[in-house]
Amino acid sequence: MTKKISMMYRIIVFSVILTLTFVIGISERSLADESESVTVFAAASTTNAVTEIGSLFENRKMGKFKSSFASSSTVAKQIEQGAPADIYISANIKWMDYLESKNMIEPGSRFDLLNNRIVLIAPKDSSISHIDIRPGFDLVTLLGDGRFSMGDPDHVPAGIYGMKALEKLGVWASVEKRVARAKDVRAALALVERGETPLGQVYATDAAISDKVKIVGIFPLECHPPVVYPVAVVAGHKSKVAMLFIDFLKGPEARSVFEKYGFTVQ
Repeated sequence: MTKKISMMYRIIVFSVILTLTFVIGISERSLADESESVTVFAAASTTNAVTEIGSLFENRKMGKFKSSFASSSTVAKQIEQGAPADIYISANIKWMDYLESKNMIEPGSRFDLLNNRIVLIAPKDSSISHIDIRPGFDLVTLLGDGRFSMGDPDHVPAGIYGMKALEKLGVWASVEKRVARAKDVRAALALVERGETPLGQVYATDAAISDKVKIVGIFPLECHPPVVYPVAVVAGHKSKVAMLFIDFLKGPEARSVFEKYGFTVQ
């Protein structure tokens, strides 16, 4: 009897030791993961949504989140020049293609995440309430003596989409010299918010975050290429925490945040 009790005692003690070892091991791995960070370089139009998603990622103890936002072209050039990005989120296909052509994204990591719309905006107190965006619409007259703000169409995706739409509608030639070329879409938004331009072109999601502007027109989908946001892991940065963040971007919590800000999740 005594031997049986002794044997049972040893088994219990051994089981407790194994359990504690397992728990401590899991805890140590968890702490190690939490101490690792993922750095996301992303298009300016994703600032609010991606920042909120990054906070959720940290709150779930999956790792630390760092970010940098600018126009997709600026971010792509920074990555090309060696900026310490782990993940790139572009507001158009062109700049992701650019990095891919330079072998600067991890093979097989690229996917399309979001869609957006481009819109015309005016200051909240503007007398303009609606603009019928159709072929040949008189944008120049609507501007009066003012200028038209948009992301620089030479390199900012929002501006590129806007220019292509205005070209398709036969309006670009008349308004080109009146364009206030902003460094990114948020800068174009700010010009309208401050009343420095009477009209501007931004993404629908940018207009949605501001209480100082209103949407006065939505560009028809058929007048410009689809607004697509591709995502990829930067070459040489396929770490565990980077892949965890990629998976998190595809998950239901991130989807909810993106949709809250007006994006369509693919």
